[in-house]
Amino acid sequence: MKPDLSATLCGIRMKNPIVTASGTSGYGQELAQLYDLKALGAFTAKSITLEKRAGNPNPRIAECVSGMLNSIGIQSQGVRHFIEYQLPFLRKCETPVIVSISGNYVEDYPKLAALLDREKGIAAIEVNISCPNLEMGGCSLGSDPEVAGRIVRLVKASTQLPVIAKLTPNVNDITLIARSVEKNGADALTLINTLTGMAIDIQTQRPRLGNVVGGLSGPAIKPVAIRMVWEVYRTVQIPIIGMGGVMNWEDAVEFILAGATAVGVGTALLRNPWVVFEIIGGIEKYMEAKGVMRLDEIRGKVKVDQRKS
Repeated sequence: MKPDLSATLCGIRMKNPIVTASGTSGYGQELAQLYDLKALGAFTAKSITLEKRAGNPNPRIAECVSGMLNSIGIQSQGVRHFIEYQLPFLRKCETPVIVSISGNYVEDYPKLAALLDREKGIAAIEVNISCPNLEMGGCSLGSDPEVAGRIVRLVKASTQLPVIAKLTPNVNDITLIARSVEKNGADALTLINTLTGMAIDIQTQRPRLGNVVGGLSGPAIKPVAIRMVWEVYRTVQIPIIGMGGVMNWEDAVEFILAGATAVGVGTALLRNPWVVFEIIGGIEKYMEAKGVMRLDEIRGKVKVDQRKS
């Protein structure tokens, strides 16, 4: 008998634990040109905003050692454009679709949720409270436990869909944010988003990103992500989508051992879109080698000396 790779995330039944990270696969059509999206456990669409948003100035991407800096700025045609032009395709997918939403202001989030709540074909809403905004002077709305909790509470009141809060790692204690959003009704968590970073071109002596700073992703951030997933798993009762530097199946297993119910793949897709098949196959072979039949048997089971934890 083969191991069962299925997972259940806030009521969403997934055939395997692999989820695309928001922003790395557009709205599905791009990735679907390469393979059927039903191979995934779930697909997360690029974050959408209430109104059209131009995004940040170029250049928007800078490669660095063991990672990538990006400063896209959540370019979006707006939620109404998404509903009319992108959602019809996603409705046809035989995999759960998670729609990520982002706002410049607190009140943007419940408005977005209310509009999406009327639409079919959406399995959950991911509340992206982990990117720069206007209301808090360029800081992340998700860096303040009270504000993060208030946004989740407003979104929950505006939709019947499961609500997943995407958390920023750029805080002193991520467990404070996690507890706040859980208390205010979050059904699951996504962590981590990118770490804030900067790169300089020594020839021009100018920043390599048009927005000066950006988000660091890729293998360089994995140890930070693993630590935060482990800390949050021991703090909350709701499931976690763990992500940050997943490049292969070993990385995915690490996140599951740390406590993740699902594992998000982002930057790796930009290098090799087919990596998801290698990850899924690798997890299955690992489970077979360990005599594990269900992911629940290893989830959160990292062996830590409690005297040192």
